Amino acid sequence: QVQLVESGGDSVQAGGSLRLSCAASGHTYSTYCMAWFRQAPGKERERVASIDLGGITTYADSVKGRFTISRDNAKNSLYLQMNSLKPEDTAMYYCAAVAAYLGRCYYYAMTYWGKGTLVTISS
Repeated sequence: QVQLVESGGDSVQAGGSLRLSCAASGHTYSTYCMAWFRQAPGKERERVASIDLGGITTYADSVKGRFTISRDNAKNSLYLQMNSLKPEDTAMYYCAAVAAYLGRCYYYAMTYWGKGTLVTISS
């Protein structure tokens, strides 16, 4: 069982930066594939960024070059550094985890979710 708690959401102006954090419980955090998702009002949830057991990262095209995902296994933590924020980045951001299966990550089957942290970007 893994519990996830996000923090760091805020209201900022376009062009600004935010750093989201996700604190994970459990002794096997390093064996989980981690990701950040977001959902804006009236839109489907989308995967923003992901990081596997070896630290390999992937990003949605809409955030490439602006967002950076990272993890600190010693602190059971996941981060999302968001720069050059745009109004279209406004959404609830969720941290999610899934146990690696045979060393691979299946991000379409996230098992554990946090409750989210709200990011609002004004123009």
